[in-house]
Amino acid sequence: MKEEKWYIYMLRCQDNSIYTGITKNIERRYKQHVEGKGAKYTKIHKCKKIEIVFEEKSRSEALKLEYFLKQKSKLEKEKIIKLKKINP
Repeated sequence: MKEEKWYIYMLRCQDNSIYTGITKNIERRYKQHVEGKGAKYTKIHKCKKIEIVFEEKSRSEALKLEYFLKQKSKLEKEKIIKLKKINP
């Protein structure tokens, strides 16, 4: 059985906010965000660039990580982006 890869990503928006999402195809999903077809948030806040991407082997683990990241403050998210890793 082939393992699926899931990606959890953090985008920098034009207003300097950070959007966190999950996908199986990071290139396609980023293009959707840039075109205003990704998520309501990035449609309003306009995506500027991908800051960081994490990879998980299952949807379940990816959803857990996405939830974990979404609970973080902006300052904590900035630290994760700067360090390019998560410190539990």
